[in-house]
Amino acid sequence: MVLAATNFPWDIDEALRRRLEKRIYIPLPNFESRKELIKINLRTVEVAPDVDIDEVARRTEGYSGDDLTNVCRDASLNGMRRKIAGKTRDEIKNMSKDEISNDPVAMCDFEEALSKVQRSVSAADIERHEKWFAEFGSA
Repeated sequence: MVLAATNFPWDIDEALRRRLEKRIYIPLPNFESRKELIKINLRTVEVAPDVDIDEVARRTEGYSGDDLTNVCRDASLNGMRRKIAGKTRDEIKNMSKDEISNDPVAMCDFEEALSKVQRSVSAADIERHEKWFAEFGSA
């Protein structure tokens, strides 16, 4: 049994494609899936009460799972970035663990992350995948 994944199925050699009997298109996550992915990415992070996961999920329409991971990672690092802003390398080195530990991730951290992390999949990419799957998909 072979399990393979690609973001570029049209680049697969035709002979290999014929041998891969089942071809499954997995679309971008819907609203509920995005909510779950955001929660998964935040499971080891303290989250402030003002964070509205539904709002973050609404604002990430068209984001891939990897894009959502990047948003959550960026948001979770914003507290530490604020604490070290304007400090020299030596000052940062001399900070105690308590001084540098992250504050809970707040909604403002997500606002900032969403302004920086853009979706990586365009509407044209989605259309191309759907067209390829309509022609070559089998499941």
